[in-house]
Amino acid sequence: MSTTAAGWTTDDIPDQGGRTVMVTGANSGLGLQAAKELARAGATVLMGCRSRERAERAMERIGAEVRDPDLVFVPLDLADLSSVAAAAETVAARPEPLDVLVNNAGVMAPPRRETADGFELQFGTNHLGHFALTGRLIERLLAADAPRVVNLSSTAHRIGRMNFDDLNSEHGYSRWPAYGQSKLANLLFTLELARRAEAAGTGLIAAAAHPGYAATNLQTAGLGLGTVGALLKPLMWAGNVVFAQSDAAGAVPALYAATAPGVAGDDFYGPDGLQEMRGSHPALVGRTGRAADAGAARRLWEVSEELTGVGFGPLDAVAAV
Repeated sequence: MSTTAAGWTTDDIPDQGGRTVMVTGANSGLGLQAAKELARAGATVLMGCRSRERAERAMERIGAEVRDPDLVFVPLDLADLSSVAAAAETVAARPEPLDVLVNNAGVMAPPRRETADGFELQFGTNHLGHFALTGRLIERLLAADAPRVVNLSSTAHRIGRMNFDDLNSEHGYSRWPAYGQSKLANLLFTLELARRAEAAGTGLIAAAAHPGYAATNLQTAGLGLGTVGALLKPLMWAGNVVFAQSDAAGAVPALYAATAPGVAGDDFYGPDGLQEMRGSHPALVGRTGRAADAGAARRLWEVSEELTGVGFGPLDAVAAV
């Protein structure tokens, strides 16, 4: 059963002055809301976005609500590993360590597409892009006093299965099972990152969160591609209007995981309401047995390092621990 995080709201975010946070997909939806609240709390927020124009519009929106926010645009396309490498170099060139990385950006249920590196778009963006970014930033994270990585998953992880024989859906593709696989991968990545961080004796906390059913453009952006998606897009829009909670409410579990005292490695937070679809506060939530499979988590990590060519330095030394 879920445990409510003591009525926590964004008003309870601890002072983030002097801390640097990176949020991927920070120009809209959950990422924009997370960036705004972290900036309001005093953090320097690195906004990982594909488009400078969209990032600047998002900065203007934040500036209209937050006094003198410290916002920095970092060009980042998670569907292109060369862009991930360039973004990591930009962040690593800054003088301060990276205190928090919020792996938020994603794509949901498009027709089969491939990333610049030939990966199925959802697995490549939602998991491999963030895996590579985290690996490339691990030294900057470990240089911080109390670093955290927060991976955004979904209740859709419950339909996910890791098809290690066909991770990129080359021999058959269905948009929703592929999305579920990518969200399951987010939780397995969190599990293994938390394990390695602890085994290596670091202070890094790796946690996960999901937003419930939150009204963002995620539902319509990917789903609207293709003929079938175009037919379903109006239904998803109506669902956002009638049933979904706001993107601000959906961002609360991730903000809790990123900032609240007492968050532990491999914690998973979601909304505290009915079936985790919406809620006023964050809560510890459950996951499927597949999402708690330590063997699958290690296997996914090893495959991900092979596919991306990115390692995790000191955390790889404890792989067999």
